[in-house]
Amino acid sequence: MQKITTFLTFNDRAGEAMEFYTSRFKDARITSSVPGPDGRIMTGTFMLNGQEFMALNGGPHFTFAEGISLFVRCETQEEIDYYYDTLSEDGEKQPCGWLKDKFGVSWQIIPSILSQLLFDKDRVKSKNVLNAMLQMKKIDIAKLKEAHAKE
Repeated sequence: MQKITTFLTFNDRAGEAMEFYTSRFKDARITSSVPGPDGRIMTGTFMLNGQEFMALNGGPHFTFAEGISLFVRCETQEEIDYYYDTLSEDGEKQPCGWLKDKFGVSWQIIPSILSQLLFDKDRVKSKNVLNAMLQMKKIDIAKLKEAHAKE
């Protein structure tokens, strides 16, 4: 059993959010839901790639802030393109692989190779990668590798 679960509180859109998220990930499903007095989902749980999340309609005084984000580690440019484009639909594309979805939840869509390139012992290569990334919204693996190859 998962010990720590991300709990997301929405303003009357928990059911819509669960449907949105589970439609974006291949290994995803809604695992439970409880209707509220109006018949719409009040609270529920869902799985994304083996990770459990909970959603609740908590009212307008609950909002999301960028101080916390959901980090999606991607192996290929196709994965980056897919997650960055679909999760930002009706949301906001932000710099350095970040985005805010239409519910206000912040996500980071990051290639797994990024940490290897950023933490290279060669500080020039590392700095080149950082500078390249700072120019991007959606991360481009080929451009990161190109920047890393510069002397």
